[in-house]
Amino acid sequence: MKNYTITVNGNVYEVTVEEGASTGAPVATAPKAAPKAAPKAAPKAASAGAQGAVVVTAPMPGKILAVKASNGQAVKKGDIIMVLEAMKMENDIVAPQDGTIASINAAVGDSVEPGATLATMN
Repeated sequence: MKNYTITVNGNVYEVTVEEGASTGAPVATAPKAAPKAAPKAAPKAASAGAQGAVVVTAPMPGKILAVKASNGQAVKKGDIIMVLEAMKMENDIVAPQDGTIASINAAVGDSVEPGATLATMN
């Protein structure tokens, strides 16, 4: 009997494989969800009270290459807030409307998943 830890789409499973008595082929038992590690907090994440009303989210999984805006900075619709690398391409994350950056929730080098909050605005 062998135990394996397998990750599928970000979900971690503990799987036990037994050798079958009649054929000798491995037979997998039902996977059990392994305890998840606590998600790594972004180093520059703002406190919960500093969140803005407008949330800017990651459209796809990727890695933050650059942060172009800072807390308190006024931005216009279409201004670049940060640059996200996905599938070897650089994608500009832009302000969806005019406003002020309330928080930057990701730092350069962070890996993000789709829907992750990158910044908030007022």
